[in-house]
Amino acid sequence: MQYTELYGYYFEDLAIGMRGVVSRTITETDLRNFSGVSGDTNPMHLSEDFAKHTPFGGCIVHGMLTASLISAVIGTKMPGPGCIYMSQTLKFLAPVRIGDTVYAVVTVKELMAEKKRALFDTKCFVGETLVIDGEALIKVPSKKA
Repeated sequence: MQYTELYGYYFEDLAIGMRGVVSRTITETDLRNFSGVSGDTNPMHLSEDFAKHTPFGGCIVHGMLTASLISAVIGTKMPGPGCIYMSQTLKFLAPVRIGDTVYAVVTVKELMAEKKRALFDTKCFVGETLVIDGEALIKVPSKKA
């Protein structure tokens, strides 16, 4: 198997079932930084007084912060540097809270040789709980540039 200069995979090196994983324990600093960068200051994420009166009973992490770990896998591990996001679907299934360790798992589902694209299953877990489920379509660098 060959890797690109920055250790990603070429399209020709991918196979159905290959996967990459990134994990991160979400901190309050992560949440506040994401809120500042994104502009999403929903009190559901930032105010315990507000959030305790919601169905979640307390603050939850931005769904898109959690989903960004999928992008980390795709951009750095599977397939890695040089790939281009074409599309992403996301289903948010359970809340993530400060202190949770999220595992983003990206698995090759389908390969489209003509256009050097790959379809990936994209999932995020906290423990055994699936918190995000989706798919990503990615254009992958080729050895035959």
